[in-house]
Amino acid sequence: FITSVNATEVDIKNSEFNWYGSKIGGDHYGKLTLKEATLNETNGVVSGGEFIIDLNSMTVENISSPEYEQKFLNHMKSADFFNTEKYPTAKLKLNKIEENSAEGILTIKGKSNPIKFPIKKEGDTVSGKMTFDRTQYDMIYKSKNFFKDLGDKIIHDEVVLNFKVKIING
Repeated sequence: FITSVNATEVDIKNSEFNWYGSKIGGDHYGKLTLKEATLNETNGVVSGGEFIIDLNSMTVENISSPEYEQKFLNHMKSADFFNTEKYPTAKLKLNKIEENSAEGILTIKGKSNPIKFPIKKEGDTVSGKMTFDRTQYDMIYKSKNFFKDLGDKIIHDEVVLNFKVKIING
């Protein structure tokens, strides 16, 4: 039985979302911040939640030139990728959490797809590693599945998001 379902506050400032993407011959990684977040607890166990990610907060941490860093971020925010002018946020809705697995719906650029990934709770932290295929969200730029003859210009379709969400204990 479900005896109580509570919305649990999330410490947005101390929660971390780290992204990673790769291409032939290299990779990039950085951070994203939460705009809003709620975790649901049923009988004291995390059972679901919703996270709104501010895509305009994206940083890249492995480009040392400020000029190239800005060029990269502008491209990531363009219609080739996240189109943040039209879609400034992404949403992850967790519908089911059992043991060490979470299932939900990831929405990016107005496209929603089911997602499943490992998750764990330790103390006041919920952490996990989510991998998604960017092409399912209309980000096909330099994808080998959509363009031929890219040679070493291919950008891999998998994007990894590692996260640590801090819970505020009331």
